[in-house]
Amino acid sequence: MSFEVVYANQYDLTQLIEELSLEESLEEIAYCANMKLVVTPDMPVISPGQEIRVSGIPFGSTKKEVLLNPGVIWECHSSNLGRKHLSVTAYEKTIYLAKSDDERLMPAGQTATQRIKQYAKDWGIPVGNIADTRIKLAKNIKRTQTIFSMITEDLKETADKGGALYRLRMTERGLELGEIGSNPIIWELTAIEEMTQNRTLEGAITQVKVIGPQESENWVAKTLVIEKKDTEKYGTLQKLIMDNKVETVEQAKKVAAKTLLGLQETVSLTALDINTIRAGDRVRLDEWVLIVTKVRHQLGDPGRMELELAAEGKVRRDFGV
Repeated sequence: MSFEVVYANQYDLTQLIEELSLEESLEEIAYCANMKLVVTPDMPVISPGQEIRVSGIPFGSTKKEVLLNPGVIWECHSSNLGRKHLSVTAYEKTIYLAKSDDERLMPAGQTATQRIKQYAKDWGIPVGNIADTRIKLAKNIKRTQTIFSMITEDLKETADKGGALYRLRMTERGLELGEIGSNPIIWELTAIEEMTQNRTLEGAITQVKVIGPQESENWVAKTLVIEKKDTEKYGTLQKLIMDNKVETVEQAKKVAAKTLLGLQETVSLTALDINTIRAGDRVRLDEWVLIVTKVRHQLGDPGRMELELAAEGKVRRDFGV
């Protein structure tokens, strides 16, 4: 087997697995494992809340490495059509940040790094390598919302103010934060079985108007900046941005520059699996260098992967502003 599944840190379920996939996207926080198992008389009772680990042999290697750990069983569904089967869905433990609501008053001057460490501490999630985002954030009263949406707000504000675009991941060391596209190995995508490319003006922005906060109901908010790009080529497609956290013309120009995006271009493909590719990784496709926005690994011999890819500018516009 090119993969290994260990339940509750003691039961090897690998030989019982009929199907196994791992998937994630930039819109979500937790890596997800879906598996289908054959139920046998000596099989342990599998129930939600228990830990599970998935390992695999990386492309071009012979030694197994952890792909998902620690994971938590989230859902089980059994069926019996002549032979009993069990379908299991498991997530990284970051799922608790996506499923838990809270309210918070976050003081000015903190960084996203500091806030993430506090969220993790409060939810009992260990912390690994958390990048220093450096950008000081504004005071924020976070009403009832998930912890993940709070983190997303903090990371978006960081990007708005000129910081990098970051992605959270769970590893054996704990919760980690790194820049999108900073993966040390940039895989060249080959052995492609199917590929589609989509180009559209839907969602394109060629003019951005950034305004300050509205001081009175009887007054239109002050315009901080208007930036244009490709209006002659594609026409005027304007986006209006009003954000109390954008306080200066310089900040407004940075927000506008990252928001401007003309022709929208995305790529979807199916290829032989490289099981260590994750959402947020940079990959190479012919002459393009693109960011993985969504990935699904179908583990096996051989495995398959389905990727959705976009240019860095589109990723920054969609996930960082």
